[in-house]
Amino acid sequence: MSDEATSPKVVDNPAKNRFEATVEGHTATMKYKLKDNTMTVEHTTVPPELQGRGLAGKLAQTCIETARERGLTITPVCEVVLGYMKKRPETHDLLSEEGKKAIS
Repeated sequence: MSDEATSPKVVDNPAKNRFEATVEGHTATMKYKLKDNTMTVEHTTVPPELQGRGLAGKLAQTCIETARERGLTITPVCEVVLGYMKKRPETHDLLSEEGKKAIS
């Protein structure tokens, strides 16, 4: 198994407003919008060929780390990020006011 398959690289693609990870020629994405200092995470797509490998969680983790590094708050509209953050109270400081309502 290649390193790419075990630990795919997630990159931010600001031109497309998404985080992405390409594995075996397929790309998983997490789309977002930026407004002021808030990142609204809208949708995650993992191609069927890549499902079950934890890519959605890796995208969410990178998204959250990026928001923290940039001093942004997060509004998790996407169920993946919402679920990820609900399970990790240490991320709740990044929630926007709207995001706090979604988590509660």
